[in-house]
Amino acid sequence: MTRYLLRRLALTLPTLLIVLLVVFCMMRLIPGDPAQLMLGEVDDPVALARLRTQLALDQPIGVQFLHWLLQLARGDLGVSIAQQSPVLDLLIPSFGVTASLVVPAVLLAVLIAIPAGSIAAWKQNSRTDALIMTAATVALSIPSFWLGLLLLLFLGVKLDLLPVVGYVSLLENFREGVSYLIMPVVTLALIEAGVLVRLIRSSTIDVARLEYITHAQAKGLPQFSVMARHALPNAMAPTWTMIGLTLGSLLGGAVVTETVFTLPGLGRLLVESIFARDYPVIQGCMLFVTLAYVVVNIITELTYPLFNPAVEHD
Repeated sequence: MTRYLLRRLALTLPTLLIVLLVVFCMMRLIPGDPAQLMLGEVDDPVALARLRTQLALDQPIGVQFLHWLLQLARGDLGVSIAQQSPVLDLLIPSFGVTASLVVPAVLLAVLIAIPAGSIAAWKQNSRTDALIMTAATVALSIPSFWLGLLLLLFLGVKLDLLPVVGYVSLLENFREGVSYLIMPVVTLALIEAGVLVRLIRSSTIDVARLEYITHAQAKGLPQFSVMARHALPNAMAPTWTMIGLTLGSLLGGAVVTETVFTLPGLGRLLVESIFARDYPVIQGCMLFVTLAYVVVNIITELTYPLFNPAVEHD
């Protein structure tokens, strides 16, 4: 296991370098001078030249990239142009908000999708199957911003059950913080559950056609036991992969949901930084997104044996 983990970590280094290079080059293709943006409207050629030298902007692009990599190696992501704060101090709280939204949403989606998808596969081509699949199709077809606005309208404005605008950290006041997260979590969970239900149903149906399932049925085992104990665990492998991809993508920033519910998450920070042309923050956000994908992908692969003991990490 340790050797496999070290090998996977080694294989992620080229991916990280390629992503960093692409992000760095894209930032340099955007019109404008980062040093002038940091100075604002101050017309001081000496200060501008000094800042460009400090940021290595007067060097060839290859030297600039190496300078940035050395900064990253020291844990220095730079300083925000718009907010004049260290980028890391902006990213960590924003990522915490996104994680507090995404992780419960994915867990709730899984809790909904696994029984619903299994029942749909068990009752294949029945009215129950049709009802579940129709609900799943509707859920994944609804735009997240529209569903979020509906929840805000009915639960927040009409019924006044939940707060509509703002955010309170779970660390400051857990109970009040949860009340601000209920609607965005439900919004994300319902949409992601629609995708997972369809995948679990199709995977379970494919596994149910295999010989060992037929053998279990021939032994006289109840149909529910066959599906729950034999078919579902083996059908979870592709579903687990999709859960990992979903978690990684949402940790990269649930931009629309965070914007609708005014949550100060990573996705909203990235969008605001793009509009402000805040290059250090954009680069830091993209680095966090890449790391989230890599870490979630590795965890997903390492946990495969939990669902299929035949899978071993050499």
